[in-house]
Amino acid sequence: MKLSEKKILKKKEEILLSAITIVNRKGYDGATMEEIAAELLMTKGSLYYYFKNKGDLMYQCHNLVLSQATKELEVNLNEEGTAEEILRKMVVTHINYAIEEKETFNLIIEPRQMFNEEQIEPVLKLRKHYSSLFDNVIEKGIATGEFHAKEPIIVRMIVLGAMNWIQQWYKPTGRMTKEELEQYFADYIIKLLK
Repeated sequence: MKLSEKKILKKKEEILLSAITIVNRKGYDGATMEEIAAELLMTKGSLYYYFKNKGDLMYQCHNLVLSQATKELEVNLNEEGTAEEILRKMVVTHINYAIEEKETFNLIIEPRQMFNEEQIEPVLKLRKHYSSLFDNVIEKGIATGEFHAKEPIIVRMIVLGAMNWIQQWYKPTGRMTKEELEQYFADYIIKLLK
C-alpha cells in the first residue's frame, strides 16, 4: 500500500471515530456533516472527498462498530472456558457496545431504514454472523449439557432482544452501574438456559 493510500485510510478512520462520537452524543438526526467537519477542523466539502454523503458516512460508522463488536465476540467465543463462562463474557461485550456505542450500534436494529440497497446486504450478512456467534455458544452449552433449550434460535433472539432493549432505558446516573447490569443480565440469561 502506498503512503498516500495509508494517509487516506488514516484520515478516514479519524473521521469515522469522530462521527461515531458525535452520533452517540447527538443521535443520527442530530449529527450533521457540518458538525463532524467542525470537530475535525475540516470543511464540510472535505468530508465529501472521503464519503459520498451522510448515509455513506453512517453506514461506514455502523460497519466499523459492528465489525469491532463482532471481533470481540469471536475472541470471547474462542477463549478457554465453559459455555456459561464464554456466554457471560459475550453478554458483557454486547451490553458494553449497546450502551457505549448506543446510536451507532443501534443502526443494527432496522438497517433497511438507514441504508441504501447496496449497503443492506453486507450489513445483514455481518449482523447474521454476529448473532450466529451467540448461536454457537448456546449450541456448545447444549452439547456439553450445561444448557437446555428446545429452540436455541428462539433463546438467542430473546437474549439479544433483551440486551438491545437496554438502550431504551439505561442511564449512567441510574441506580445500577453498567457493570452491575452486565452481571444481572448474564445471571438471568444463564437461568434461561439452565
